[in-house]
Amino acid sequence: MTLSEMRRWIDARGLQLTKSLGQNFLHDGNQLRRIVAAADLGTGDRILEIGPGLGPLTELLVATGLPVTAVEKDERLIPILGERFQGKELLTLLHRDALEWLQETPLDWDDWKLVANLPYSVGSPILVELALAERPPRRMVATLQWEVVQRLAAAPDTDAYGLLTVLVGLQFQSAGSFKVPKNCFFPAPDVESACITLVRRPEPLLPPALIPLYSQIVKTAFGQRRKMLRKLLRNRWTEDQLTPALAAAGILEMARAETVDVDGWVRLTLGLAGPVGAIVLNGTGCGSTHSR
Repeated sequence: MTLSEMRRWIDARGLQLTKSLGQNFLHDGNQLRRIVAAADLGTGDRILEIGPGLGPLTELLVATGLPVTAVEKDERLIPILGERFQGKELLTLLHRDALEWLQETPLDWDDWKLVANLPYSVGSPILVELALAERPPRRMVATLQWEVVQRLAAAPDTDAYGLLTVLVGLQFQSAGSFKVPKNCFFPAPDVESACITLVRRPEPLLPPALIPLYSQIVKTAFGQRRKMLRKLLRNRWTEDQLTPALAAAGILEMARAETVDVDGWVRLTLGLAGPVGAIVLNGTGCGSTHSR
């Protein structure tokens, strides 16, 4: 879909694009093909696209011959997508708020790959929701604000490192990113954009039963990121629980949340998990605590 085609569809339907829905549509063919290539699609993959808009990326995804589920919130765009992709039996088009749909419909995403130009206002929550699923997607390729992409790939003790890094980093690793110029979108966004590839870890760092505890710990710890980690965790765990768990995780007494890497958070979770964590630490349960 070229820019002129995109304009024709918008003008013909009298559409007023909405900033609150993140409607900056990517039209540049080269960038769209780079996104599809980053997904490394192959036999057996199922594709999830969130925020298809007018369908420029959908068009390339459908052309792969793989099943595609596209979730679009704006009801004005559903008829356009239905018309553009009429007869494409492998495309499932859902008119839903994607974040609500993900939260209400827990699925086994094991055979899926997310390939999407995510609405910037909800891009981070959507990635977290998928990343913390019991069986997350194999790969997530997403166009986001450059600032968010930096956070997803950040190292500990840097300004960009934070809660998003740690939540997504439990089950995913960054496999690279590339910037997408503003003039590749219509209308051009106010912020810099980039596409990041996140690949699911080959082995889980924690068993699924401990993922909610991991999430609880890191959300508490990053509640006030400049405060000492131990003081923040005291609100939920006793000293008798914290002292041995922090020591086993190799986390210093004066450490702040932003200085602890994913491996440290995993070890702390295991230390606070009681008997279940002890089983994993002893090597008899699911999970691994190898470093990033």
